[in-house]
Amino acid sequence: MTASFLSPTQRYAAGALFALALHQAQNHQSRPLGVPSQDDEPTADRTSISSSSSSDSVSEDPELWVHENSGLLRPIFKVLEIESTAWTGLEETAGTSHAKHHVGAFLRLLSEESESNSLAKEQELALAKAVDVMAQSLESSITSESKREKQREYENDRREKCSVAEAPTSAKTNVIGTVPAVNSCTARNETVTDGPVCKFDEEPLEEYRMLTFERKITALYEILSACLANIPEGNKRSQQRRGYDARHRVTLRLLATWFDIPWVKMEAIETMIAFSAMALAKEEESKEEGTKPEESKWTKWKRGGIIGAAALTGGALLAITGGLAAPAIAAGFSALAPTLGTLIPVIGASGFAAAASAAGTVAGSVAIAASFGAAGAGLTGSKMARRMGDVDEFEFIAIGENHKQGRLAVEILVSGFVFDKEDFIMPWEGLNDALERYALQWESKNLIAVSTSIQDWLTSRIAMELMKQGAMLTVLSSLLTALAWPATLLAATDFIDSKWAIAVDRSDKAGKLLAEVLLKGLQGNRPVTLVGYSLGARVVFKCLQFLCETKHKADLVERVVLLGAPISIKDESWEAARKIVAGRFINVYSTNDWILGVAFRASLLTKGLAGIQPIDVPGIENVDVTDIIEGHSSYLWATLQILDQLELDTYFPVFRAPPPHQAMEEVL
Repeated sequence: MTASFLSPTQRYAAGALFALALHQAQNHQSRPLGVPSQDDEPTADRTSISSSSSSDSVSEDPELWVHENSGLLRPIFKVLEIESTAWTGLEETAGTSHAKHHVGAFLRLLSEESESNSLAKEQELALAKAVDVMAQSLESSITSESKREKQREYENDRREKCSVAEAPTSAKTNVIGTVPAVNSCTARNETVTDGPVCKFDEEPLEEYRMLTFERKITALYEILSACLANIPEGNKRSQQRRGYDARHRVTLRLLATWFDIPWVKMEAIETMIAFSAMALAKEEESKEEGTKPEESKWTKWKRGGIIGAAALTGGALLAITGGLAAPAIAAGFSALAPTLGTLIPVIGASGFAAAASAAGTVAGSVAIAASFGAAGAGLTGSKMARRMGDVDEFEFIAIGENHKQGRLAVEILVSGFVFDKEDFIMPWEGLNDALERYALQWESKNLIAVSTSIQDWLTSRIAMELMKQGAMLTVLSSLLTALAWPATLLAATDFIDSKWAIAVDRSDKAGKLLAEVLLKGLQGNRPVTLVGYSLGARVVFKCLQFLCETKHKADLVERVVLLGAPISIKDESWEAARKIVAGRFINVYSTNDWILGVAFRASLLTKGLAGIQPIDVPGIENVDVTDIIEGHSSYLWATLQILDQLELDTYFPVFRAPPPHQAMEEVL
C-alpha cells in the first residue's frame, strides 16, 4: 500500500477500530445508542439479530457482520496490509467484546507517531486542508433562498387547498390497547420536550483527544478507500457485492462519532475519493484510445514549482477551482485528484491503481469506479412502467443539484398523497443534505384519484357535521369494529374504499419494483436512504419486505424514514424489515391523523397502524409529530420540517423540537 502514510501499527489500529465499529453498528440495529444493556457482562453486547448469537466464537456465527463470510472486514484488512495472522484475533475481539473495552487502546496506537514523522505530518496536513475545503464546498451548496421562497409558496397553496380541520379539536389521544405514544425514541423509554432528543450514552472516549485532526482524517480516508477497493479475499462464500456497502457507511458514521469528526467531513472524503476514481477511469479510457490525457492545471503549477506539498492550503485549492460552488469544484477536482496521490495518501487515485494491481489488473480500478456509480446513476434513464402487473407508471425524477458530483450515497423520496404531479417533487425540493436525490413518480392517476376523493369528502356537509359531533375522536380514542362506527362515516369509507384499495394494491407492487431497481444496482451500487410519506411510506416498506426475501442483508439500504404510513403493525414482519436497514429506521406518526384511520378501515385498526401510533420493535425509532401534523394532508408541506428535526446525519436517534416561537411562526 505505497500510497499510505500511516505506519503498519497505525494501519493495524485503524483496522481494529473499524472492526469494533462494524460490530457495534450491527448491535445498534436492534438497540440504538443509549439503550441500556440487559446486563453488564462483556458478551451482553452480542447482537440479537443473529440466529446463533449465543455462540462463544465469531467463527460459529455466520450472521455477524464481522464474520469472515460477510466479506465486510477481511478485504479491509487486506488493503490496509494488516498481517493475515492477526485477522482472526481482530474478528474475535470485535465480535465477542464490548467496544468500550478496546477502543481506547487502539486510539492510543493510532495516535503514535511514525519514524518518518515530518513527512507523515506534511501529508496528513495536505489531506486535512483538502478535506476542509471540500467540506466548505458541500456546505455552501445549501438550498438557496429562492428555493425556500418557492417552498413557502407551495406550502401556502397546499394549505389553502386542504383547508379543512382534519384534526380533532381536543388534546392528543392515544389509541387504546397499543403502546403509549411518546414524543420520540420509544425504544429508549424517554419522553422528550425541547432540545436534542435521545442523549446517547457513548460520548467519544477521552483517548480521541490524543489524535490530531489530521490523523483522524487520514485514518478515515484510508479506511473508506479500503471499503471501496473491494479486493477479492478469495473466499467464494463471501456475500459482499461490489460497490459501497450500506453497512460500511453506517460503520464509518459510528467511527466518525468516536473520532468526534462532523459527518460533512466524511462526505467531503467520499467526494474526493469519487473524483479520484472518476479521474482515474478517464485516464485509463484515454490510454485505451491511444491518446495522451491533457495536462491538468495542477500538474503545470506543480512542475513550475509554484506550489509544493506543504502549500496545499484551502486558499490554494480554492484558487485552482476558482472558488466556485460544488459543481465547479467537481469539474476542477476531477482533474486535480489523480496528482494528489503524490502529495497525500489518496487511495482513490494511485491507491486504487495499487489495489487493483494487487488484485491482478489496473483495469479493476476502472470497474470499481463504475460499480459504485460515481459517474452517475442509471435511475433517471429507467422507466419501468408496465413491467409488473397493473403498474402503469414508475419513473425516477432527479431533484436537487447534487447529480454527477461525486456523491457516494443516494436518496429516493416517495410521495403518497398527491393532487397533481407537482406533489411528487415539491415536498422534497428544499432538502439540504448532500445526497444525490431522486423522487419516485408512480401511479399518479390512482394516487390523485384517492387523494381527491378523500379531500372532496372532507369538504362535504356530512363530514363537517361529523367533525363537529366529535365522531373522529371516537375513531382514534378507541378500537371499535366497523359496525360500531357512525353509519354516515361508514358510508364515507365505502365512497373512498374502491379507490383506496386500488392505490394500496399498486403501492405494494411499486414496492417490489423499487426493490428490483436496487437489486439491479441502477442507483450505482451506492447506499440508499429511503423516505416516504402516506402510501409512499407503504411503497418503501414493501420494498424492504421484498428485499427480505433475497440474500441481501442490509447491504443496500442505509436509512429509512416512514411518515404517516398506512401499514398494519401486527400483520407485517417489522423485525425482518428492520434487519434490511443498516442504520436508522424511523417511524413518524401522528395520533390525530384520523383520516388515515378512516381510509385504512377500523377492522384493520385493531391490528395497529404505524401512521398513528408507535411500533414496539427493537431498533425502530418512533417519533410523534402530532404537534406538527394537523391532518394527513399536512405531510405535503410538513415533511421537510420533520426531516430537518430528525437530523438524519447523526448516527444516534435525534428529533430536535423547534423553539416555541419558531413553531408559532411556522403555523402563522
